[in-house]
Amino acid sequence: MTSFYHVCFVVPDIERAMADLTGTVGVEWGEVRDDELGGWAYRMAFSRTGPPHFELIQGPEGSPWDSTLGARCDHVAFWTRSVDESAGRVTEAGFPADFSGCPFGRPYTYHPIPSLGTRVELMDVSRQERFLQAWNPGGAAMPTFD
Repeated sequence: MTSFYHVCFVVPDIERAMADLTGTVGVEWGEVRDDELGGWAYRMAFSRTGPPHFELIQGPEGSPWDSTLGARCDHVAFWTRSVDESAGRVTEAGFPADFSGCPFGRPYTYHPIPSLGTRVELMDVSRQERFLQAWNPGGAAMPTFD
């Protein structure tokens, strides 16, 4: 198995969640960033060290990251050489996507794994350099899921 590169928690209070992880296990964070996708404005932060990284998302009601439903482990993320091919294999294995960022210009999909109570995110490796520059400058390249 290749290493996953982050685990994401959806949280109703991103600053509190950051402080709690810093205070308990010493996680160091990048800046909280505001973003928008598909009409949903959300807030996110990644840990500075990793992999694996922590990601926190505070999202609006009805979004794929609806934090009004309470805190939860939302997904475990893997890089892939081809989102379409990997998503096809995961779907054929019985885990179809419940959300895709692809129609919004973001090459990733989420696949619920009911036995785990969380989703798997498949992110195109073409975004890895941008991720490293933003969240872990100087970090080493990470392996793909494939």
